[in-house]
Amino acid sequence: MKMTTSLRMRIIHRYLGFFLAGIMAMYSISGIIMIFRNTDFLKHQEVSERQLEPNLTGGELSPKLRMAVKVDKKEGDVLYFKDGNYNTKTGMATITKMELPFILDKMEHLHKATTNSPVYWLNIMFGLSLLFFVISSFWMFMPKTTVFKKGLYFSLGGILLTIILLFV
Repeated sequence: MKMTTSLRMRIIHRYLGFFLAGIMAMYSISGIIMIFRNTDFLKHQEVSERQLEPNLTGGELSPKLRMAVKVDKKEGDVLYFKDGNYNTKTGMATITKMELPFILDKMEHLHKATTNSPVYWLNIMFGLSLLFFVISSFWMFMPKTTVFKKGLYFSLGGILLTIILLFV
């Protein structure tokens, strides 16, 4: 049997799809969760305390806490800011953050990986795999068949929807 381009594409498409099923599910779930990243959906409150030097100013807190600190108000010895407070007399800082559960947080960080992440190459490889799925799907059916022709109409519809969404 002669190995045609169509057959080769179908085989690679099939086994690459099986191989990447887990990571596609992870990216799907984390992508949906990231839509809600500016809300408290699925998040729980994490309170931490850090002992700092006393008598720091609002500007000196940012590098010490590794977060942007804009002092909203001062009551006595306590500076209040968006995610916590700092007692200038004792040096105790209390930080309150809303965090995703451990596994969802890990999934979101993987999804948002940059070149600073040790696994950024995974995002590149996954993106290339998805691009391969797009291209190889056109070899799944013979060009003269009705299914292929209908598939082209659906593809055109998807491309138009994408263009519309880009400008909304």
